[in-house]
Parts: sequence; C-alpha cells; structure tokens
Amino acid sequence: MSETRYWIGVASRDHVMRGVAGGFCQLSHGKAAPVKRLAPGDWLIYYAPRERMGEGESVQAFVAIGRIKPGAPYQGDMGAGSQPIRRDVAFLDAKDAPIRPLLDTLSFTKGQASWGYAFRRGSFAIPEADFHAIANAMGVAEEIAEAERRD
Repeated sequence: MSETRYWIGVASRDHVMRGVAGGFCQLSHGKAAPVKRLAPGDWLIYYAPRERMGEGESVQAFVAIGRIKPGAPYQGDMGAGSQPIRRDVAFLDAKDAPIRPLLDTLSFTKGQASWGYAFRRGSFAIPEADFHAIANAMGVAEEIAEAERRD
C-alpha cells in the first residue's frame, strides 16, 4: 500500500455539497489531472471560499472531509455536455472549520499576508500535521484516528 497523502480541494460550498451528497469529488472544474493524483486511502478536505461559484456570501471555511475510496477515476455526467472526472469519497459528518483561527497554524498560510493565494491552485497536497489540525477543527479527529488504526 502506498503512503497516505493529504489534499485540499477548493470549490464553492454548493458544489462541494453536491459531491458530498453523491459521495464523489471532482477538482478544478472536473479536470482529470488533479483527480488522477488522488489515490485510494488518501484524505481530501474541501475549502469553500464562497457559497456559490463566483458569487454569494463569503464562507472561508473547510466544509467537507473524506477519504478516497478504492476504484479508479471515472467520468461523471452533469448534463449540458459537462462530463467531469471524479473519484468516489467516503465523507465524514464534519462541522465547518473557519480558516481564520487556523491561519497561524497551517504551513501554507502561516506568516502569509496573502494567505488566500494558496487556494488559487484549486487543489494541492498538504503535510499530515496540517491535515490533522484541520480535522481537529472540523470535529472529526477521533474518527480519523480510528480509521487510520484499522489500516
């Protein structure tokens, strides 16, 4: 088994919640490359800057967390010709974790005046320590520890 990796995905809350409800993730507007980097057993946390893509209320919080399920990436169908690449995810029942209290803790925001710049990439890997800090803030640290003990 390969080493577990930890990822941040960025999407509006409404898009993330569609994925949570359907048990899947897609990244960077459905592009294949970012989804193909994920492997079964990896963890994914979604950060939502806003309620809806390009509009709506500011969220600025981590809003979903889950583990990539076994299986290969596949093509979804959103209608109107949109066929994003997805992976199945076992999402946990987590609470939102606003980013502001974590800014001085996370390696990718600590000491950064322009902390939001990291999220412009759409998805990126993070260190395990950052993952656990966010998971703790989302109230799922014990569930994750239990899942990792079962591995």
